[in-house]
Amino acid sequence: MLPLFTTNTSGELCLKPISQLVFEQLFNENIREFCFIVGRGKRVIEDHFTPDHNFIDRLFSKNKENQALELENFYKMLNESKIVWINQAEPKGFGDAVLQVKNLIQNDSHFLVHAGDTYIISNNNIHLKRIIQHTSKSPTEVVLMTQKVDNPNDYGIIQGRHLKDRIEISGVEEKPLNPKTNFAIMPIYVFTPLIFKAIESLTPGIGGEIQLTDAIQKIINWGKKTEGLILNQNDICLDIGTPNLFYDSQVKSFKLSSNQNSE
Repeated sequence: MLPLFTTNTSGELCLKPISQLVFEQLFNENIREFCFIVGRGKRVIEDHFTPDHNFIDRLFSKNKENQALELENFYKMLNESKIVWINQAEPKGFGDAVLQVKNLIQNDSHFLVHAGDTYIISNNNIHLKRIIQHTSKSPTEVVLMTQKVDNPNDYGIIQGRHLKDRIEISGVEEKPLNPKTNFAIMPIYVFTPLIFKAIESLTPGIGGEIQLTDAIQKIINWGKKTEGLILNQNDICLDIGTPNLFYDSQVKSFKLSSNQNSE
């Protein structure tokens, strides 16, 4: 629910929770079925994604028409979507969170996973278009987004054979002390149900958490095709995972949105 700067449909500068920004971005790429994995005490997220038309009426009564119309547009997206909420009872890691949707995914289906603390801005959402289109054309068990970073110790890192705009992944590692590359995992993935088998084969690591990167490495060990699509140079990744990253992301989103607003 931490907010980032953006512009509304009227072109005005505004703030939106990162979860809403991600939802709207996915909706605009014709995704209509969503599953939110939330932890204990996160009811506020579900409340935000539950239409409150009385609040819209109050906004209109206070002559806040643009805010009311923006909220109406968000609620229209919600009404056109199917949303399931799953409570992850204990914080057992990203891998365990993904495992929670096992019974909702058909055996032959691909599904997209998007972390809730990262928002990528690209021209016309090209990063999402790329990963969706690539999945439809390539018999790949795992496709993820990747980007070259200056601080690879803070990320999951991939290595492998470089092609024009992607990497055939031969290994992944979570926050390595001595990273072999500086290509970091940007947490947008497309999986097949094989990921559930890989997660279930793992034992919990530090802090009792099950790392998604360890499950991806299992799939690589099984000889299955895994690829990373390299973000375009102009794509901007906003990460709010730490206080410093959140501050940086607010500054970046403010500058970007202000420039768009002045054009």
